[in-house]
Amino acid sequence: MEFWKLHGIGNDFIAIDGRFDNIDCNNYGDLAKKVCHRRFSVGADGLLVVKASKVADVEMVYYNSDGSRAAMCGNGLRCFVKFVYDNNIVRKEDFNVDTLDGIKKVSINLKENKIDSIKVNMGKGSFLSKDIPINTSQDKFINQKIKVLDKEFILSSMLMGVPHTVVLVDKLNLDEVYKYGKEIEKNNIFPKGTNVNFVKVEDENNISVNTWERGCGYTLGCGTGMTASAIICNYLKKVGKSVNVTSQGGTVKIDIEDFVYMTGPSVKICEGNLEV
Repeated sequence: MEFWKLHGIGNDFIAIDGRFDNIDCNNYGDLAKKVCHRRFSVGADGLLVVKASKVADVEMVYYNSDGSRAAMCGNGLRCFVKFVYDNNIVRKEDFNVDTLDGIKKVSINLKENKIDSIKVNMGKGSFLSKDIPINTSQDKFINQKIKVLDKEFILSSMLMGVPHTVVLVDKLNLDEVYKYGKEIEKNNIFPKGTNVNFVKVEDENNISVNTWERGCGYTLGCGTGMTASAIICNYLKKVGKSVNVTSQGGTVKIDIEDFVYMTGPSVKICEGNLEV
């Protein structure tokens, strides 16, 4: 199987062209678990599969490393765009990508005929509890206290293609991300689980984020999580409408307008043939 490995600010993916393999979009779970294993295969946070689309220029099928299919992945989408553009599957600087979270408009910024950055229309997201979903009588789940293990947290949640929860902290601590992230992810209040973003507000234009991702654990960067973190911080009047969001893997820019836009890099690591 021919593949590329790419990363978007440290969030790494295996990308393959599945347009002619006759595999249904819902049947890549076992393959994702196999190729994403970091001991017995190439290793990655997720699997990106290219499919033909009747409603857009191309379709992105995304699977987490645990084999679960996800509706959207922000860093994955940028890597997907680089893969299809550099392989001449879609050779346009502005095009549409079909995802389970709807059609995403993307724009490629070129520098000396090479991709420098990619801007993605991430949509608007939703604060409605029923959309996320959350087991609560409240219409929105903002600044809500819950007890997790030995500590009380104030959580705010939204749907950004996938469920995201923000925890504002004074200092980022990876030990706490590992200890509490998985507990919040699987808390009974979230019937489908949630991604968990520990966020430190640096100033009105900058935030730092550590994300515990539903389906793959701690990652160096999460595009939808960084987007949701900026939106929630803006909603809480902690930051403005243009925010630099930094994770351990790098920085993306989030612009909150009529829609929300994410701009960031995508880097090819290697390519090859994988026995599966």
